[in-house]
Amino acid sequence: MEGGVHPADASSFKDCFSLAWKNPYVLRLAFSAGIGGLLFGYDTGVISGALLYIRDDFESVDKKTVLQESIVSMAVAGAIIGAAFGGWLNDRFGRRFALLFADFLFFIGAVLMAAAPNPSVLIMGRIFVGFGVGMASMTAPLYISEASPAKVRGALVSTNGFLITGGQFLSYLINLAFTKAPGTWRWMLGVAGVPALLQFVLMLALPESPRWLYRKGREAEAITILRKIYPAEDVEAEIEALKDSVEKELEETGSSEKIDVIQLMKTKTVRRGLVAGVGLQVFQQFVGINTVMYYSPTIVQLAGIASNQTALLLSLVTAGLNALGSVVSIYFIDQTGRKKLLVLSLIGVILSLGLLSAVFQETTTHSPPVSLSQTAHFSNFTCPAFEHSRSSANWDCMRCLKGSHCGFCASSVDKLLPGACLLSDSSVKIAGKTVKESCQGEGRLWYTRGCPSKLGWLALVGLALYIIFFSPGMGTVPWIVNSEIYPLRFRGVCGGIAATANWISNLIVAQSFLSLTEAIGTSWTFLGFGVISVVALVFVLVFVPETKGLPIEDVEKMLEERAFQFKFWVKRPKDVKKNSQV
Repeated sequence: MEGGVHPADASSFKDCFSLAWKNPYVLRLAFSAGIGGLLFGYDTGVISGALLYIRDDFESVDKKTVLQESIVSMAVAGAIIGAAFGGWLNDRFGRRFALLFADFLFFIGAVLMAAAPNPSVLIMGRIFVGFGVGMASMTAPLYISEASPAKVRGALVSTNGFLITGGQFLSYLINLAFTKAPGTWRWMLGVAGVPALLQFVLMLALPESPRWLYRKGREAEAITILRKIYPAEDVEAEIEALKDSVEKELEETGSSEKIDVIQLMKTKTVRRGLVAGVGLQVFQQFVGINTVMYYSPTIVQLAGIASNQTALLLSLVTAGLNALGSVVSIYFIDQTGRKKLLVLSLIGVILSLGLLSAVFQETTTHSPPVSLSQTAHFSNFTCPAFEHSRSSANWDCMRCLKGSHCGFCASSVDKLLPGACLLSDSSVKIAGKTVKESCQGEGRLWYTRGCPSKLGWLALVGLALYIIFFSPGMGTVPWIVNSEIYPLRFRGVCGGIAATANWISNLIVAQSFLSLTEAIGTSWTFLGFGVISVVALVFVLVFVPETKGLPIEDVEKMLEERAFQFKFWVKRPKDVKKNSQV
């Protein structure tokens, strides 16, 4: 059967390293293609830190939340188009060509961002980067899956997830490295072109997916590559299975080239696979992960951390935990199974979001009051909304920050004591100093996002727990399931549909998060993500099959019979077909 003949077992992680030792060619394929995941992760992480400094350079960005959200989300909008176009490109020209084209687009975008003289050019660069990221996000796991023996397929596809989180971690390191450099955010965004160029060079020396080649009638090339990938005792069975799979498609469709969308939706296995695959990709975003990754420093500031550098440093810890979770996934994915990891992941995510919601509710309702005397100390910088309010005596820090262009200058004695509500407009200067500089010049902390709180550390714990639970399950499993759940003929198109759904969901979340926190508050925003996570848990239990160690045909049979194994904790009988070994 196509996809391999070995069921996964508890030794799959060891098998992966054994394979890497005996046949490093397979690992080279996986990591070279996985750089596409690195691009995905780097872009996700780097914009969160760069945005803090873009706001300092462009006053229009600092004043308009919508413009900040647009700089973040236009890359996501580009990724939607890239993922949708990438599905067709994969099936028409191959996985390798799609990755090379994605690298080219990403590099162009990185150059535009680094040289951007205004927000418009910056947004244009973000769109180009999005094209490349969207295309790479669905192509990389597909290429790895088709070039991996079934016994270690999950572990090798997980390397793509590891490189996504590794890219996020790298982006925070780069952000910290350039905080003191001239042109801070330009370096942060421009460095993104380096991994794109690296992958372009590496992919030039690697072959096309053997399964794609076989479907296109290039059997000799496909067989040559398969002999490099599989052990000698398995390769003949794999070649025979691939041949049978393509012949079966030809019998059913009469053509291995044209894909009929109507027929695709009428095919029961494809339709059920799309429900599971697209649903996982949508819920991956709607449980709130990219609010953490795109806006991690901002969330840290909402928790009461005033310094940009401190916010970036704490966000680095979050990104490190995310990368660590991906390593855990590589170990458990073929040992524990996809569905069990998803369920455990979502239970932890629900609890973590509940903690975050409770902490932000507490910090919002118990923020330091605004002192008339403290504010009068900076009389030239008083916030207009506070100055003209009839109830200014009842103002606290949160009320101050909701005022038009207002910031909170904490007490110099204790940040939890009453402070001053001042104008946060960076263009206003007295004696050559901005409001922020005047406040910090007296040893005070300056807040524009969140307020001082004694529970800020608990919000950081909540963020850390969220990442620890999300990363091994919901972070990597949706991409793995989508790389193996569809029939070979429809894999590129269906993978493109699922990736497009992921990026559309990503865009909705990225474009709305800051507006939601302003409209209903951070606490209610995280509570909403928690409710969606409960719905996601029910969805996984009902619609997502366990594909651990199954050859592709057995996955199709499971979908055909709807044998979804609701009791996922019960070990499945080893009924994997072995007739292909005969």
